[in-house]
Amino acid sequence: MSRIYNFSAGPSMLPEAVLQKAAEEMMDYNGSGMSVMEMSHRSPVYDKIIKDAEASLRKLMNIPDNYKVLFVQGGATLQFSAVPLNLMKTGKADYIVSGQFSGKAAKEAERYGKVNVIASSKDKNFTYVPVVDKASFDPEADYVHICFNNTIYGTVYNYIPDTGDVPLVADLSSCILSAPIDVSKFGVIYAGAQKNMAPAGLTVVIIREDLLGNARPECPVYMDYKIQADNESMYNTPPCYSIYAAGLVYEWLLGLGGLEAMEKMNKEKAAILYDYLDSSSLFKPTAEKEFRSLMNVCFVTGNADLDKEFCSEAAKAGFVNLKGHRSVGGMRASIYNAMPKEGVVKLVEFMKEFERTHA
Repeated sequence: MSRIYNFSAGPSMLPEAVLQKAAEEMMDYNGSGMSVMEMSHRSPVYDKIIKDAEASLRKLMNIPDNYKVLFVQGGATLQFSAVPLNLMKTGKADYIVSGQFSGKAAKEAERYGKVNVIASSKDKNFTYVPVVDKASFDPEADYVHICFNNTIYGTVYNYIPDTGDVPLVADLSSCILSAPIDVSKFGVIYAGAQKNMAPAGLTVVIIREDLLGNARPECPVYMDYKIQADNESMYNTPPCYSIYAAGLVYEWLLGLGGLEAMEKMNKEKAAILYDYLDSSSLFKPTAEKEFRSLMNVCFVTGNADLDKEFCSEAAKAGFVNLKGHRSVGGMRASIYNAMPKEGVVKLVEFMKEFERTHA
C-alpha cells in the first residue's frame, strides 16, 4: 500500500527520509547491536545522540549561548503550569489569548497568581491575532505569554511583541522550525514535538539562563527548569526515542539548507492552497488574510453536511485527517514541514473536482 497524504494537526507526518533512516537503524543503531528504543539513556552511545540533537537544534535556530535547551516530557500542556511555577515571582503575568491553547495556558496560570489578559481575539472567534504595542504590557509583570501559531484556528503572529524588559514566553508547538525566528527576543520558547519535530512524547524548552533558579516552593522537582538544565535533561529517563527522531529531523532540515530554505518551501505550499481558496466559490478560508498560518490552513463550505461529505470523500481519495477541530468544525489542512508540495498540489486538484461536482 502506498503512503497517504496525512494532514493531521498532530501527531503529524514525519519526513519519509527520516522514517527510512529510523527503520534502517531500528534493530541496530550505529553498530551498537540494539535499538535506540532499548538503549540506556546513560550509555555513551545515547549520550552522543542527545548531545548531537541539541547541537543540531542550536545550529538550526541560531540559539544564543546564554540559552539552555531542555528535552522534557508532558507536552506543551505541562508547560502551561511549568511557566508560572518557574517565572511567576511577583505573582502576576500578562497573557494574550489568540486561541484555545493560549486560553488554557492563561486559565492554568491563574492557579499561581494574577493573570492579566491584555488582549484577546475571541470577539471574532479567533480569526485574527491581536496586535499589541509595548505600552499595553505591565512593566512589573513577571512575563508575557503568547501562543505564536494557533493550530485550531489557522492563525499566526506576523510580528514579535515588544515587551520591553519583561520576558516574552511563547508556545511554538505548531510552527517551530517552519521559518527562522530570533530566539533572543524571547525569554522562554517551548514546543510539543509531535507537530513539526518528532513523534509524540517530547517537549523542547529553550530558556534564557537568567530565568533559571526562580522556581516557586511548590514547583515539582521535574518541572523546575534549573533542575533539568543542571542535569542536561537527564534528571530522569528522557523520551529517548523521540529525541533520537528529533535529531534525525534536525539533520534533515540542515541538509535542505536550514530554516530559510524551509520557510521558502512552506510559503510556496501555503500559497498554492490559499490562492485556490481565495478564488473558490465553494470553499472559504476562515482566518483573516494578514494572520494566516503557513502550517494550519482552515476552511469551510458553509454547510456542515457538505463539510462532512468532503472529508469523507477526501479520505477515500488518500487525503486523511482534514476534519477541523471539534470546537470549530469545517476543515483544516495541516501542511507542516514534512508535507511535500506534491501533497498540497494533489489536494487542490481534488478540491477543484469536488467543487465542480458540488457547486
